[in-house]
Amino acid sequence: MPSFTLPRTARITRITRTHKVATAVLVAAGATTALAVTAEPSTAQAAPAHASAAVKPVSVNGLPATAKAKGDAPKAEHPAIKSVAAQVKVKAAPKAAPKAAKKAEPKRYANNLDGWIRQSLDIMKSKGIPGSYDGLHRNIIRESSGNPNAVNDWDINAINGIPSKGLLQVIQPTFDTYHVKGTANKLTDPVANITAAANYAADRYGSIDNVNSAY
Repeated sequence: MPSFTLPRTARITRITRTHKVATAVLVAAGATTALAVTAEPSTAQAAPAHASAAVKPVSVNGLPATAKAKGDAPKAEHPAIKSVAAQVKVKAAPKAAPKAAKKAEPKRYANNLDGWIRQSLDIMKSKGIPGSYDGLHRNIIRESSGNPNAVNDWDINAINGIPSKGLLQVIQPTFDTYHVKGTANKLTDPVANITAAANYAADRYGSIDNVNSAY
């Protein structure tokens, strides 16, 4: 077969065409690879998605372990039951008994002339009857010498049948008129006798302190 050589221009043109076809093939192959790479996610990118999906534990009855079965849930107590229970607790709690106010003990007086005078003075003060310890004491000593049962059986009153009696020698009609409520209703009672006499003297003389003789 006879050999022949293509002209230089023809060779260049042929090479060029061949190059273009090869290039086109390479480009197409690269695009396919690129598409394949783009379409298929990498292992590095897919890993977080798989890692974020936590596996939830399941209990024996098939429910999640964190959730309790319906039968295991505690029953809510009815409000009415709570209210009754609260009332029962309140009623059951014993109340501390209030301390009774301590009563003031009554003042005590000696059962003698000094005690009788002092008790009479306290009563006189509460009733607004004037008089002093000295005024009572000196008149008592003069009239009866301090004897609550002394009786005058010789003066005009005795003759008239109403003798003077007691510490301050009071007759019964005078005692009945000037008796001070709160004292014994007895002429010879020491405190009652003194207080009635002081009441009479206050009405007649202004005060027992103003009496210095028989009255």
